[in-house]
Amino acid sequence: MNIEKFIKEKQGTIVDVRTVEEFENGHASGSVNIPLQEIDKRLEELKSLPMPLILCCASGGRSGMATQMLIEKGLDCYNAGSWIEVNYYQSQINK
Repeated sequence: MNIEKFIKEKQGTIVDVRTVEEFENGHASGSVNIPLQEIDKRLEELKSLPMPLILCCASGGRSGMATQMLIEKGLDCYNAGSWIEVNYYQSQINK
């Protein structure tokens, strides 16, 4: 599994699990904001997104927790760490 490859090949969906306020202050292009505390309530929405789910947050802690929660629910997902790193990978597309 190579997160950079998924992002550069536009596979799956980038899900930012930070708070709405954090997301509004900056996020990876095209990402969906589903805060960590809303994961359980929005499980059906997450299941409907193109897989795999590429989860990110500020540093990788919350996205790591979300990844474990979603793997336990049977979803195909990966912890991509910081949204800034995800954004960097996106900036490398077509270069």
